[in-house]
Amino acid sequence: MNRTGAVSGRLPEFTWDVLDAAATVAAAHPGGLVNLSMGTPVDPVPEVIRQALAAASNSPGYPLTAGTPALRAAITDWVRRSCGATTEGFGVLPTIGSKELVAWLPTLLGLGAGDVVVVPRICYPTYSDGVRLAGATEVRADSLTALGPDSRVRLVWINSPGNPTGKVLPAAHLRKVVDWARERGAIVASDECYLPLGWDAEPVSVLAPEVCGGSYDNVLAVHSLSKRSNLAGYRAGFVAGDPTLVAELLKIRKHAGMIVPAPVQAAMVAALQDETHAAAQQERYRARRDRLVAAFTDAGFRIDDSQAGLYLWATRDEECWASVDWLARRGILVAPGVFYGPGGDRHVRVALTESDERIAEVPARLAQ
Repeated sequence: MNRTGAVSGRLPEFTWDVLDAAATVAAAHPGGLVNLSMGTPVDPVPEVIRQALAAASNSPGYPLTAGTPALRAAITDWVRRSCGATTEGFGVLPTIGSKELVAWLPTLLGLGAGDVVVVPRICYPTYSDGVRLAGATEVRADSLTALGPDSRVRLVWINSPGNPTGKVLPAAHLRKVVDWARERGAIVASDECYLPLGWDAEPVSVLAPEVCGGSYDNVLAVHSLSKRSNLAGYRAGFVAGDPTLVAELLKIRKHAGMIVPAPVQAAMVAALQDETHAAAQQERYRARRDRLVAAFTDAGFRIDDSQAGLYLWATRDEECWASVDWLARRGILVAPGVFYGPGGDRHVRVALTESDERIAEVPARLAQ
């Protein structure tokens, strides 16, 4: 095997490529495709953000890996407002979206053979991809008792609100995870990309004092502006938490050239400083969620968890690909739950990211 094959062999086929056949069936529907699968934002980028991007477009020099002072201040202020961080001393670092950080965090932290990374039993596939890229060992577990006394655990991923389930973990559970990890010298990385989208429960950040105890040691919170501000195309994210870990990530990223472009940094400042557009986008998703919950429930699906976030975790108590096929023949594309782990094999994930006009067609299609 050549070197390219050796590297690619560490990873499965790209998740979304497996859905191509169902996408073809759904796209052939006379009314066209209603795409509720990947969760790609479809609403316009807010004007205040676009203006900031344009104003910073004359950026001939290299940008700062650490972020401009204005961006670091904007991230810090947002973390205090939205994550409940009440004490000084946490570090912040812009990232090229959140996915690249999720995928490379085990490697950036120096994990490798013999190290264990814990991921949720049903979760975003990129956690597993990151473990494979680092050559570490993955353990899927939702409870600490399932892990036992294993001293090889170096990193624990938590995700609340969860993707794909929309489950919200209470502060008491998060605190137990943080305490458990600190006792063993492990790091807790909390994927909080859907934190602003609480519906039936209020999500809690790992940086909140009731979770971290006012200390940021061994905790990192990962955030994204993709859904909050429709900036998936900008690749705008950041990590906040333990200042020593953030400093180490910054050092490595400087060497590797992992830098957010200067115009995007300026756009991030505008996005983080403006809550008006974020509140308006949240209400769009709330209205779409209400309509989809009613439509899928009327069609015989049960909605599990889904207290927050951008997705519905739906089931008809059948194999997930059967549900994908049934929906595809009605022109509706969703993600099979098995994408997110073996425990998701009887669910489908339904994204709220379609236009109002397309989502308005869903009830009639499901009633066919």
